[in-house]
Amino acid sequence: MRAFLAAFAVFAPVLALDQLTKVWVERVFALGESLPILPVFSLTYVRNQGAAWGLFQGAQLWLAAFGALAALACCLFWRRLFGPHRWAPPLGGLLLAGIVGNLIDRLRLGYVVDFLDFHWGASHFPCFNVADSAICVAVFALILLQWCADRAARRAP
Repeated sequence: MRAFLAAFAVFAPVLALDQLTKVWVERVFALGESLPILPVFSLTYVRNQGAAWGLFQGAQLWLAAFGALAALACCLFWRRLFGPHRWAPPLGGLLLAGIVGNLIDRLRLGYVVDFLDFHWGASHFPCFNVADSAICVAVFALILLQWCADRAARRAP
């Protein structure tokens, strides 16, 4: 029960932040509009009808199905996926919030709202959102935790 509460304590606010920021961007910005914040960062309203970096454009049905299956797999195989580490529940909640946040967009809008735009001169990293950030941070942290656990296990007699 404690693990569920730790996961939900991260899941709920991250999902809310993701959805609230996307609604705000859609209400305040016109499609394609950009607001410079820093020399290397802008808020730019983009509709992504694909996956990461715009891959699989127009495959919304498949991407929504994949997102739903990924969320279901996270729930069904929670212990196997996230393990016993004390950081696993909040990281699992973070991952699930990201998956669900983008799934909501795909089902509700038919595209994902992206708006975080990092750039250097004319070179732009593909725009992303809070859900994408949550997924990346969670996956990186979970890989790092597993790497540390494997390294510790090899050192143990």
